[in-house]
Amino acid sequence: MRQFLTSIEEQAAWLPNWCLSLIVIGCAIGLGLIGHRILYNALTRFVESRDLFWRSLVSRTQRPARFAIEVAALAFAVSIAPLTPLQASILRHGLLVCFIALVAWMTTTAMRIWTTLYLRRFKLDSEDNLLARKFVTQSRIIGRVANLLVVLVASAAILMTFDPVRQYGVSLLASAGAAGIVVGLALQPVLKNLFAGIQLAVTQPIRIDDALLVEGEWGNVEEITATYVVVKLWDWRRMILPLGYFIEHPFQNWTRESSALIGTVMIYLDYSVPVSVIRAKAEEIAAASSLWDHRVINVAVTDFRDTVMEIRILVSASNAGRTFDVRCEMREKLIDFIQRDYPTALPQIRLDAAGAAASQAETPRLRNSTPAQG
Repeated sequence: MRQFLTSIEEQAAWLPNWCLSLIVIGCAIGLGLIGHRILYNALTRFVESRDLFWRSLVSRTQRPARFAIEVAALAFAVSIAPLTPLQASILRHGLLVCFIALVAWMTTTAMRIWTTLYLRRFKLDSEDNLLARKFVTQSRIIGRVANLLVVLVASAAILMTFDPVRQYGVSLLASAGAAGIVVGLALQPVLKNLFAGIQLAVTQPIRIDDALLVEGEWGNVEEITATYVVVKLWDWRRMILPLGYFIEHPFQNWTRESSALIGTVMIYLDYSVPVSVIRAKAEEIAAASSLWDHRVINVAVTDFRDTVMEIRILVSASNAGRTFDVRCEMREKLIDFIQRDYPTALPQIRLDAAGAAASQAETPRLRNSTPAQG
């Protein structure tokens, strides 16, 4: 190889060094791109008939691998190109920065591949997806926090390769007093969200696809990032909340322990209606419904009002959406039954005609018997 390079230098002695260096570097970049394309074309054909994981693995590693091959090719080109000491120093420093960025990129890619492989065992679209939501949430939050830490460490390592920045960092760390306080205050929102993300991943007050009642709105957790949470509301709007909100403010989580829920239907009927008939009809409606999970159906008189009695019906379903639908179905079919078979049981205002007439007759008599005022 050395003799080959020496012969090339002798034949191209008439070229200036900078031109020869550009040719060497350009050839290295071109050969690296060609080698990468040949390699990944072969890998793509090899995994065409294999599992989705292997196809995804080849696809996800294609860009980092191309960057790694180019860095290696440039490093080889710099070592053989006729560069001046200053040019070689600048290029080697650039290669060091590229190598740090490559390590960070490969680390985040490896974590993403591991997370994908780990989460293949869990399915969010199953009926009881509590375990899946737990691990998906943990993996996504920890993955995003880890990616943020990798970026911060890589950025710090890149900056520390420059002498002025390294000296500033040493002096800043040595002076720790007021400068440290200022930096801490400036980074407070970032650090707050970082620790809130770690706390959410560990304690898990919310998970992906949890049904929440927050800020007076009902919706499902659609996404948890390193800084905020996206809640998809029932009417397809999105509510964006910072991670710290779920640590500092109260909210309702309807699927904290299980995706199954008990729905409540309140109905107000006249005292003349037989409660046993309403109970039997509610049980019949639930039994015929495909939304009911066959766990809870209960009918009870929970209050007496001036003109009506309050009847509460409890019916359960496997998740929040089905619970809402089975409540609506119960209301529709029950009111249809009452209108058809017990129309007088609907709330009404009674008027005692005989009593009203007697009261009207009594009023003039009392007025005539009232002593005159002097």
